[in-house]
Amino acid sequence: MFQTKITEMFGIKYPIVVGTMMHLARAEMVAAASNAGALGVLASAIFETKEEFRQEIKKLKDMTDKPFAVNLNLFPAIRPIDNREYLEVIFAEGVKIVETSGHKAPDEFASDLRKHGIILVHKCVGVRYALKAQSIGADAVTVVGYENGGATGTLDITTLCLVPRVVDSLKVPVIGGGGVADGRGFLAILSLGAQGVIIGTCTLVAEECPVHPKLKEALINASELDTMVIMRSIQNSHRAWINPASKKVMDLEKRGAGLAEILKVATGENVKKMYREGDLDVGIISCGQAVGLVKRVKPMKDIIEGIVYQAEELRKKLAVL
Repeated sequence: MFQTKITEMFGIKYPIVVGTMMHLARAEMVAAASNAGALGVLASAIFETKEEFRQEIKKLKDMTDKPFAVNLNLFPAIRPIDNREYLEVIFAEGVKIVETSGHKAPDEFASDLRKHGIILVHKCVGVRYALKAQSIGADAVTVVGYENGGATGTLDITTLCLVPRVVDSLKVPVIGGGGVADGRGFLAILSLGAQGVIIGTCTLVAEECPVHPKLKEALINASELDTMVIMRSIQNSHRAWINPASKKVMDLEKRGAGLAEILKVATGENVKKMYREGDLDVGIISCGQAVGLVKRVKPMKDIIEGIVYQAEELRKKLAVL
């Protein structure tokens, strides 16, 4: 069912990638995604030391024998990130798939990844960036449209237009996303020519997602109108759930505030406080417009299998039209 070049390349049951989420994509959530037949992606940037990162990978291996990936973050960060240190651990621990995402292609890592036989997937938001990734040896490229939660880039191209443009432009398999939260979106992405689908917002309410129940309830009650793009003024555009913190960032940007002032609000410490304590006013959470389709808390397995089942039923109906 829905076997594609991506399921073959990654060795997964379904052509679904559960997108990397800062502070959330730890062993428990990644293992839940991988055990459900998708590809879970561990966020390396969560971990401040090589040893912390190494221990999380070991923990993840104890929790799943299914394929998983590790994300290397190429976005600007308050805490300087030396991805070479993460790579040392990735090589030593035998990680098979690496995803990169950020404002640039992973030129400096591509050859080393190839030498170690690691599959490289680069995530971006436009045709020219996808072509660059392909040119340096990416095995697959992920593209997400403007509906996407988290990094949106500045091109503002919607998923329906972006995915087929990239598919038509590349030779390597494409994973598409942005606004996908159920089987309808999943089937639509595949119909656009993508070989895989990336999801994110709908997994924020997975039972295994480590955010406070109050936040999950708020997201369930949100609509497609309850997100906004912030931090564009500091060249780090992100779509986030609308709450007092994201509104404050937008107000600061309108007043011409600088990076330091904006990051006082958008800091990861505030986000972690919201996740741990359920204070919905203090942190910013990346969230796509598909939040309007998210209606209840479920195990990750039910989310993944529900998407595939709904898509298969829809495919059968379309076949007889």
